[in-house]
Amino acid sequence: MTLSVAWVRKIGSIEELVVASDSRLSGGESWDGNPKILLLPRTDAVIAFAGLTHSAYPLMLQAINAINNHQPAVNRVMDLTDLKGHLVRVFNHSRSFISDLPFGQYQPDLPGSQFLLAGYSSKEKRFRIWNLHFQKGTNEFTFAPIRMWRGQDGGSLKLVRFIGDFDAVTEAKRRLVEMLVARNKIETGSLNMEPFEILVELIRENRFSSVGGPPQMVKVYDHSNAAPVGVYWPDKASGQVCMFGRPLMKYEKTSWGVMDPDKPTRAYPSNGGN
Repeated sequence: MTLSVAWVRKIGSIEELVVASDSRLSGGESWDGNPKILLLPRTDAVIAFAGLTHSAYPLMLQAINAINNHQPAVNRVMDLTDLKGHLVRVFNHSRSFISDLPFGQYQPDLPGSQFLLAGYSSKEKRFRIWNLHFQKGTNEFTFAPIRMWRGQDGGSLKLVRFIGDFDAVTEAKRRLVEMLVARNKIETGSLNMEPFEILVELIRENRFSSVGGPPQMVKVYDHSNAAPVGVYWPDKASGQVCMFGRPLMKYEKTSWGVMDPDKPTRAYPSNGGN
């Protein structure tokens, strides 16, 4: 399974959308270092998943192919707010080709996966996050917008969503509230890197067997560009640079910034690899 999170980070007048996740795939064994966040081929959005890999990966690849095959989706003539509906239709259309069901079974297995679609809407001039999830009642994928945190004052901006294992998500939410209370930010102020701090804590504690491996991160900016961020793991002093959860090999380089997981409010310039 997974613990993934998307939120809007606001420092002064600067806003950016951040999507982060662990990197463990599990199912009889644990395989760390896997991408759970994918850049979409239109620069202004990403998709992340939680749940069963065998259903999530094909759908995410179908989403990428569907965008590449539809020029308005590639060049952003189709705004992100309309793309979400297109991708939900692609997901449901793709599932219609499941066949060879076991004897006596009349519906495909539930997909057991959900997604975060997050990016910048040029039409609305703001960051948006949706949870693409499967509804048992209608037997199809649908989308739900992530709304602002309740009870915050007018100058605050708190937009955040965790997805993943129920217990891990519950604990992440509890800790986020606890952290914001301790920092006097529960009713005022905006989110900085608190959701990432919680993710790092839970990975390091190894409390949930399906949540592990190096954290991964992608940022989306209001100029409609997305960029992956490297993470030193397990720490800056002794760790390797990890991109999309995978430690880079010695000859590999990254063109983007690298983050210290213990000081996540800034990213260091690329070190050219490990």
